[in-house]
Amino acid sequence: MTFSFEARPSDSAYVDGVWRTSTETSGSFTSVAQINWGIVVSRYQGKTVVTVRGPETQASPAAFPADVEFFGIRFKLGTFMPHLPAKTVMDRRDLNLPEACNNSFWFHSSTWEMPTFENADTFVDRLVSEGLLVHEPVVDAVLQGQPPDLSPRAVQYRFLHATGLTQKTVHQIERAQQSAALLEQGVSILDTVYQAGYFDQAHLTRSLKRFMGQTPMQIAGLKQSE
Repeated sequence: MTFSFEARPSDSAYVDGVWRTSTETSGSFTSVAQINWGIVVSRYQGKTVVTVRGPETQASPAAFPADVEFFGIRFKLGTFMPHLPAKTVMDRRDLNLPEACNNSFWFHSSTWEMPTFENADTFVDRLVSEGLLVHEPVVDAVLQGQPPDLSPRAVQYRFLHATGLTQKTVHQIERAQQSAALLEQGVSILDTVYQAGYFDQAHLTRSLKRFMGQTPMQIAGLKQSE
């Protein structure tokens, strides 16, 4: 199933992007591994649901009904909700927030107006101002190759606490995503192995099956068929 996504950048330092899509028929798709936290708002049969989603460490099948509208906020890596341990919302253990009334929902003992694709940045600003969304600077420092003046154990703890992932897992998922993008661009499998830094084709195949839910040939063939 191919979705037609509309996406836009965000001015917020906490947001990686904002997106929306909709379905006409029911079906299923492969939910690929993701390193980011996010919020998804879905509208179905007159009901709106706000869902907090954590990272995903492997690909998995997911089903959807017809006539659903989705809009999502994808947070930057290292941005998280300190009152929600990452392990409670990881790997599709999604948290649906209780509906209130008058187009609002309950979150952390307060009512919140349903966010929209257009006002997502304002919604995020309120989350930040109330301390419900924070960013861990240690994550940025590590990714930029500038380890902070902390012990390796402290760095590891703060990275894991913020992302729910180890540095190794983040690297593995990002490399799989890069490899899938190369294959979709028409790069050969062997060249993808070399450019992405895998040991051999078997190593690439194992990685893509785990994180993207498809083999290199399936990813390349799917793009060609489109």
